[in-house]
Amino acid sequence: METSKQTSNHQQIKQWAEERNGVPTRIKGTGNSTSDGVLRIHFPEHSNADDFEEISWDDFFETFDDKNLNFLYQDEKEDGETSTFHKFVNKD
Repeated sequence: METSKQTSNHQQIKQWAEERNGVPTRIKGTGNSTSDGVLRIHFPEHSNADDFEEISWDDFFETFDDKNLNFLYQDEKEDGETSTFHKFVNKD
């Protein structure tokens, strides 16, 4: 079974997302400023974007750092397919 990894490295997160055609987003209605809101990497080819607001990588990482987050992710599924599994966890 593929194990999950964690990082706070901006370039590594961006590369992982872009390799999967992911874009930085925030869930609509969850924030009032560029350093607020619930972050997600959205994969438009897998689902619609009704609940997501696309944001810049700069805004994404500003919120990521302000909230002191780590990126938990998986490179491959058990069957060897590319995985889009990810979530954000507190560093503490």
